[in-house]
Amino acid sequence: MRSDAAKLSVIEKIGYSLGDLAANLVFQTLVTYLAFFYTDIYGLRPEDASLITLVVGLIAGFGFNPLIGAVADRTRSKWGKFRPWILFTAIPLGICALLAFSTPDFSYKGKMMYAAVTYSLLLLLYAANNLPYAALSGVITGDMKDRNSLSAYRFVAVMFAQFFVQVFMLPIILSVGQGDKAAGIEAVMTWLAIIGTIMLLITFFTTKERVIPTAEQESTLKSDLKDLAGNRPWVIMLLVTTFIFITLAMKGGSYVYYFNNYVDGDSLKRFIAPVTGFFSSIGMNFFGEDPKSAGFGLFNAGGIIMMIIGITFSKKLADQYGKRDVFLISLFISTLFVLLFVFYPPQSVGIMFLSQILHGFFYGISTPLLWAMIADVADYSEWKNNRRATAIIFSAMMVGLKVGLSVGSALVASIIGRYGYISSDATQVVTQPETVATGAKMLVSVFPAVPFLLACGLLLFYSINKKMEIQIETDLKAKRNIP
Repeated sequence: MRSDAAKLSVIEKIGYSLGDLAANLVFQTLVTYLAFFYTDIYGLRPEDASLITLVVGLIAGFGFNPLIGAVADRTRSKWGKFRPWILFTAIPLGICALLAFSTPDFSYKGKMMYAAVTYSLLLLLYAANNLPYAALSGVITGDMKDRNSLSAYRFVAVMFAQFFVQVFMLPIILSVGQGDKAAGIEAVMTWLAIIGTIMLLITFFTTKERVIPTAEQESTLKSDLKDLAGNRPWVIMLLVTTFIFITLAMKGGSYVYYFNNYVDGDSLKRFIAPVTGFFSSIGMNFFGEDPKSAGFGLFNAGGIIMMIIGITFSKKLADQYGKRDVFLISLFISTLFVLLFVFYPPQSVGIMFLSQILHGFFYGISTPLLWAMIADVADYSEWKNNRRATAIIFSAMMVGLKVGLSVGSALVASIIGRYGYISSDATQVVTQPETVATGAKMLVSVFPAVPFLLACGLLLFYSINKKMEIQIETDLKAKRNIP
């Protein structure tokens, strides 16, 4: 194993983090708006939207990701194993993101087929881009503290992408489309595709692969799969990742329904009036005139700002106490603030916002650690088996991400449908039955808390604690002849 011991520069950390910013312009849009887009803009029935997101997502998770991981680990080029994938998928990913959120005038059956095909292509290209991108973090450096720092950089970038999508995107869609949500989302996705492509190209040109297997450590796909089957930390992280992204997709995709159907409009308008009034007074009317979309954006803004603050504590806490323990405790505390939403009446807007920002802070601490722990699992596999298969290890993350996203998004559409939600296209206005409000409340509280709690339970069995982290890093440095 050859490894460059040089410390990562700030430029390389920023360049790498831009790749996650680009990917999350797509991913956060899927998490936040996919179910809403299908039911309220594209006009699919909730049960059909649920079916498409679930079936396509499971195929992508269990089919696309292991395949991409195995091929990426065996890629040979002058640019390395993983960087070429970022280069050659940058433009196609942007195009498919735009197509997946377009609204062609087809028959209902045609719309279902178009949604299934474009969503499939989007997830395939997302896997081909983001799995090698994630694996790249495991070969940029072999230093675990530097890796913690890299994870913090990239997740600040993730938070910026999430901030834009969850705070400004809905008001911009309504403003640009002048009330036509279909035209608005197509315009916004066009610009996101262009910006995301440029950022991915910057990632390619500013990064370097340093942890490179020597010839005697090359392995076959069969041996890689055998290593995975016996890698208990990998199995646990696969399940943890799945549960976490089920919650993120369920919670993130439900807030728009929560604000539109549960939160009291008058109470919300009074609560956010000082903020919206301030921006209007200085000629920066970001949130438009709709209190529901403005409240939705400001609610997300509070949580995301606190997540960014939480991320800044992550590296120091992980260096001192170990990733596993910090991840477990912060995730558990953040879950408690999700559960509290089940008790809030529609008029309790202030306490809703307070719970959101406290949830955001504690979840922010855990956010970078998930990816850093996957890189540690790749080190664990090399330490245990004397073979490194970075991309197929990272396929755990991507399988969990895709399956979690698909199951969570499908649950949003399915559950809200079971509470009587009536779908519509972008031109229709419908009155929802009262039961929808109860469904929206459950979708942001009890239902998403369950997968988070299951993830916390699994982390109790994850063996790579602080002591083992130090042992693995010391032994691998010795093997790689790093001083």
